[in-house]
Amino acid sequence: MNIFQLPELPLNEEITTILEENPKLRLERIVSQGQTTDWYDQDENEVVILIQGNATLEFTQREPVQLKAGDTFYLAPHAIHRVAYTSVEPPCIWLCLFW
Repeated sequence: MNIFQLPELPLNEEITTILEENPKLRLERIVSQGQTTDWYDQDENEVVILIQGNATLEFTQREPVQLKAGDTFYLAPHAIHRVAYTSVEPPCIWLCLFW
């Protein structure tokens, strides 16, 4: 798989592809184009890497975080958050590692 090979655009919904999964970790590629999310309260550690695009993460316990291509961010378990913004052009390509 080429990380930059995208589904047909525009996207009606975010597309998640599991690249690797085993009992200890899960690696996902997520492609979003203007989509936002509901609030997450997850049990896992997560590192997000924004490969392409711009995005904003909002939190209940801290200030929002603006991400641009190349930025990484660690989300501790139960860091209640949501994706409040994703760019349309270019679409966002995320790599997300959960453990």
